[in-house]
Order: sequence, then structure tokens, then C-alpha cells
Amino acid sequence: MAYRLSVLDQTPIAEGLTAADALANTLDLAKACDALGYHRYWLAEHHASPGLAGCAPEALIGPVALATQTIRVGSGGVMLPHYSPFKVAETFKMLAALAPGRIDLGLGRAPGTDGRTSYALQRDRSRQMPVHDFPNNMAELLAYLGDGLPEDHPFAALKDTLPTGGGAIEPWLLGSSTDSAAWAAEAGLPYCIADFINSDGLPQAELYRRNFRPSRWLERPYLMLATWTIAADSRADAERHALPARMMFAHLLQGQLIAVPSVETAEAWAKDKAPPSRNRRSVLGSPSEVRAELDTVAAQFGADEMMLVNIMSDHAARVRSYQLIAHEYGLASFAKAA
Repeated sequence: MAYRLSVLDQTPIAEGLTAADALANTLDLAKACDALGYHRYWLAEHHASPGLAGCAPEALIGPVALATQTIRVGSGGVMLPHYSPFKVAETFKMLAALAPGRIDLGLGRAPGTDGRTSYALQRDRSRQMPVHDFPNNMAELLAYLGDGLPEDHPFAALKDTLPTGGGAIEPWLLGSSTDSAAWAAEAGLPYCIADFINSDGLPQAELYRRNFRPSRWLERPYLMLATWTIAADSRADAERHALPARMMFAHLLQGQLIAVPSVETAEAWAKDKAPPSRNRRSVLGSPSEVRAELDTVAAQFGADEMMLVNIMSDHAARVRSYQLIAHEYGLASFAKAA
């Protein structure tokens, strides 16, 4: 296989269910993906959403890691502007101690929510937190996880207080802009393009590779694409299961936050709606159709890894989507051989 396959879970809350139900579904899907041979399983961060339960990936990574055996588990991602770099380092070193050698730390700059909620998340509300301090905060965090801060830095000694025994944590930078691509290249980090947000990310990939500097984390560029993907027995079935997310996003654009509607509710809603403009990539179809399109996208970007993401209201259909893709690629046998 030319590239690895992984999963990004946004922990969707289906209409009529609770966050507790969504979290149980996340644990169930994680165990299934572990058994199927996927490489990593990341948990997203979204706040104040009636449709997504994953407001604290750092709280969910531990249970997922303990419920699985071999799959890497991480954040996709931690929205660093909300947190102290030292607190993030402590938390992920503790998670690594729970699941040694299996923890990823995906970092993002976006707030993962609206402006009001982002402001509410701040401890210091005397001012809006500046966006431009992200590179400095990321550098401080990487220093805690790596070679440490300069000896004359007031926080230098804190590195030696971090939880031990979990081995190395794999840091990533996530993004949908050229800023994130430049930062990932400069820091020598693996980079994940949010293709499901911005499907015009080729300039990011090219900038990342062109400017990449080898580091203690990585000798050469490593690129992953997080792509919207649903497999079913037929393309028509896959498109039906894509309708709830389409309805959810359409309401979001109108300033309305809703739980993930059922397929039937979304079908009724879509009857008088124009087809989507496809400005965002959606890989939908039978397993062979999905693989053919993922192969094309991976080749176009030169991706080392494809991370599959979707929001579906039917949990059984969601699990089956990942099963169908895993079987199409022969993931379990590939993982066993590796």
C-alpha cells in the first residue's frame, strides 16, 4: 500500500441522542478501527456544539487508548490558543505514560468554535488573545517535549518535572492555510492538511515540502490529508448517509447549530435544495470507488497518509464505512505483516 490510512473522529451527536451516547460510539468505533488495522485514531476539539461531543480530546484520548491495543491515538487537534503550553505538555506526557509509544499530539491554531465561546474559554478576559503568538507557544511546547528551553529561561527546569515512562510523543501541526504549512516546515514537524475544510491545499503541500527543515522530530517531510470519506454498498447509499452532515453544515452557515439529523430528516430537507456545489471534496461511493478516488488524491498531493473523516447519524453505517474501506485495502493483513 502506497500510503497509510487513519481516522479522525469528531464524536457526532445524532438527533435524539446525548453526548454520552456519542462518546460510547467513539469508543466502539475506535475499537473497531483498531481491530481493522487503521494506523491512528485522532479525536477532534469543538466547543459549544449540539452536534459534536468532542470538546476535550485530551480527556478522551486516555479512554480510547486504554480501550484499544495497537492503534496510535491522538488529538486532531488541541487548539493551542486556549491553553498553556506547559499544561498541554503535562497532559500529553501523562497520556503517554498510560499508553507508551502510542500518543500523538496534533496542534491547531483555530479556536474550534465561535468568537463568543472562544472568549469564554479564556482565563484572562481582560483582552482578546492574540493569534500571532501561536508560533512562540508551539515552540515552547515542543521544547518541553524535546530538548528543553534555554538554561536561562524561567521555565527551563519544568521539563524535568513532566510525567515519565511513556516514551516519545509524536507532535504534528494541523492546518488549512499556508501559515500552518510554513510553521510545520520551519519546525520540522509532520503536517496534516485539513482537506475536508480546504480542498485547494496543493500550495500548502508544495510550500511545506519546499521549506521543510530536518529536525529532531523528522528527517524528511511527512504529509497527511484529512479527507471527507464515506463508503457504502453503493454510491447512492453513501450519498444518502452524507446528507445529515450536509444539512448540519447548511444550518451552520445560517448561524443555526443543530444535532446531526437522521438520514430520513435530511432526505426530507434536501428535497427542495440544490445539489452541493462540491467546493469541498467528498469521497463517496462503494469501497472500490472510494479507493480509486483516495488513490488519485493521495497521488496528487504526494500524501504519505490519508486520514478519513465523516459525520454520520447512523452509527452502524459509520462503522460499516470504515470496515468496507479497511477490507478494500486489506488493512488487517497489512498490519499483521508489518
